[in-house]
Amino acid sequence: MAAASAAATATAATPSSSAFPSSSTSRLSPCSTLLLLRTSQKPLHITHSKNPISDIISNYTKSTNSDNLPFLDDDKPREECGVVGIYGDSEASRLSYLALHALQHRGQEGAGIVAVNNGVLQSVTGVGLVSEVFNHSKLDKLPGDIAIGHVRYSTAGSSMLKNVQPFVAGYRFGSIGVAHNGNLVNYQSLRAELEENGSIFNTSSDTEVVLHLIAISKARPFFMRIVEACERLEGAYSMVFLTEDKLVAVRDPFGFRPLVMGRRSNGAVVFASETCALDLIEATYEREVFPGEVLVVDKDGVRSLCLMPHPQSKSCIFEHIYFALPNSVVFGRSVYESRRAFGEILATEAPVDCDVVIAVPDSGVVAALGYAEKAGVPFQQGLIRSHYVGRTFIEPSQKIRDFGVKLKLSPVRAVLEGKRVVVVDDSIVRGTTSSKIVRLLKEAGAKEVHMRIASPPIIASCYYGVDTPSSEELISNRMSVEEIREFIGSDSLAFLPIEKLKKMLGEDAGGYCYACFSGEYPVQPTGKVKTVGDFVDDGLSGTVEGGWIKNDGGGGGLDVSKLEWKKEIFSS
Repeated sequence: MAAASAAATATAATPSSSAFPSSSTSRLSPCSTLLLLRTSQKPLHITHSKNPISDIISNYTKSTNSDNLPFLDDDKPREECGVVGIYGDSEASRLSYLALHALQHRGQEGAGIVAVNNGVLQSVTGVGLVSEVFNHSKLDKLPGDIAIGHVRYSTAGSSMLKNVQPFVAGYRFGSIGVAHNGNLVNYQSLRAELEENGSIFNTSSDTEVVLHLIAISKARPFFMRIVEACERLEGAYSMVFLTEDKLVAVRDPFGFRPLVMGRRSNGAVVFASETCALDLIEATYEREVFPGEVLVVDKDGVRSLCLMPHPQSKSCIFEHIYFALPNSVVFGRSVYESRRAFGEILATEAPVDCDVVIAVPDSGVVAALGYAEKAGVPFQQGLIRSHYVGRTFIEPSQKIRDFGVKLKLSPVRAVLEGKRVVVVDDSIVRGTTSSKIVRLLKEAGAKEVHMRIASPPIIASCYYGVDTPSSEELISNRMSVEEIREFIGSDSLAFLPIEKLKKMLGEDAGGYCYACFSGEYPVQPTGKVKTVGDFVDDGLSGTVEGGWIKNDGGGGGLDVSKLEWKKEIFSS
């Protein structure tokens, strides 16, 4: 049975190091190719792990007391992962390393890369930032022209080395590596079923379930094992898989989480969570991986398999509100243009007499620019963000009010003093940070502080790859807009109206998920839901009793009998 970081012995086919052919007429039948048993013996997986400090200091406090929240970003939703995959470049691991740098905003707790060299999967994983996990010597251990990488975010208790991806498993036909962005909402029931049948799990991550499902599959050829495994999955998954000679990218039928495909000038194919990673390694963006699509890349080129006639996509709207970088194109739309439009809508729908518009950096900047231009009011830098604060800090024994916020944000008195100020932020989650920001601005001399939020109120938790607090902790689920305004102490408060958001998206509006604003879930979780103080570990795992919901039998999964070849794409 497969398990993360397990080892296996077998002989693997050596991947081709050449670039893709300019065209191909080969077509692989889903049923015609058999995987051959290998006869000679060689190790298929070598792991090089960064040894974490024995006691990693947590930067997360379970208390909902605002004074105990050490970091400004703890009052924001957290995107949990970013993935990259590269096929056909002799420096695949180093390019993956650079791509993970570009995706660092999607996860700061752990990073890893798996590469293939002479049929052997070699991995380096570690706790910390990409620059802390990797160096020249670590990357020298990852030769080969195929690689996948992963950056990870998790809350306290789950930021452990064993949970850092990519995962590698050995099974009877070889080895496989996987990097996953998303959450499987039926993770617990799948894991219970596998454990009942004898599976042994090494991690608390839902991603390991996928490896077990692949290992027990009897489908041929190999990538049909991935298809069969995906038949059982419900929820959000954008994944890249690695074998001795193939790179496979998969996106769930709803397309919750982003995944794009690009190509370097030498023909190397690249998959990444955002286009900003393609830009850094000079890969040209080609298209999104379609919802419900499997892309298989090997020496014969790139083949596309449609899992099933997928439902209407439900892409995460928060990618455009907060998660993605402004220079990325996500779900076929410029993130920068979306955020600028959000600010313009706020200026139209919630105008106020003011002297200056400022942003809560960095995620509120583009929306603030849109607001300022539409309102005809100057945009200025009223809050300066420190980019040199680490993940932990030592607070002085004499308590300083709003210490965590002051570490990261410094008000500019020359901009604020005596002014009526509009402050644009991307969202309000618990409200604790917003109240501290308002207090900070007024202490710096602001005459009035008007908060404008470039998203609708968040009233429900997310189960599709985003770490949000329980609904009980979401301030918009407990208070009206006026009550929130009083809580944070601003002179006025306005959110982006959801109907105006949808109008701005136009004909694409139906293709986005708004569950965090409405509580209406495209795929209903079938395990434990988050409660106060609970945490997420790439799946619905936690330690708080209660919070269970009934499985209504919905979801259904994918029908592998409806598989059909959709089209083939070859390098030009």
